[in-house]
Amino acid sequence: MNNTVIEIIGYVGSALVLVSFLMASVVKLRVVNAVGSLIFAVYALIIRSYPTALMNVCLVLINLYYLWKLRNKAPNYRLLRLQPDEGFVRAFLDAHQADIAAFFPTRRRDAAALNRAFVVCHGDEAAGLLLGAEADGVLDIALDYSTPAYRDSSVGRYLHEHLAAEGLSVLRYADAESAHLPYLKKMGYTAAADGAYEKRLNG
Repeated sequence: MNNTVIEIIGYVGSALVLVSFLMASVVKLRVVNAVGSLIFAVYALIIRSYPTALMNVCLVLINLYYLWKLRNKAPNYRLLRLQPDEGFVRAFLDAHQADIAAFFPTRRRDAAALNRAFVVCHGDEAAGLLLGAEADGVLDIALDYSTPAYRDSSVGRYLHEHLAAEGLSVLRYADAESAHLPYLKKMGYTAAADGAYEKRLNG
């Protein structure tokens, strides 16, 4: 293996470790950091810097341990039932306006039609917001948004476990953006005849 390739391996590992600290999501931070540390450990072994290799192997194991804990520990979420026009909901939407527009560029909310709003909180922090228009137990979703730190599907899973108790039987997401489809499929939504995606809740 020539020196150029070896240096590239080292630079890639270092870059991933540095980039990981820019991640808002703790899960993404751990994953990217683990991958970067593993690559840098390989680089250290190639150049026979064994203490550096050992340190990076330990970092990989630490990241894997905390990822396991995050996966197996249920988040301490709680559900707030609000009205779509309440000040807290408007403040949340204003605070995350740019991020929402980036992830849902084609979503258009008819504020007058909205009648249900659910905020998922983690401690004293709002982690996600579900807005929609409900009729006969079917919620036509206008917005299903999680903040960057909680973008690991845990907010969605929590909502799906608790919304049946709020009188909802079906979640319906019409005109889904292509970038949002993997999330919908992961959460168990299926395509309906009219092109919308629906999920039936277990009561």
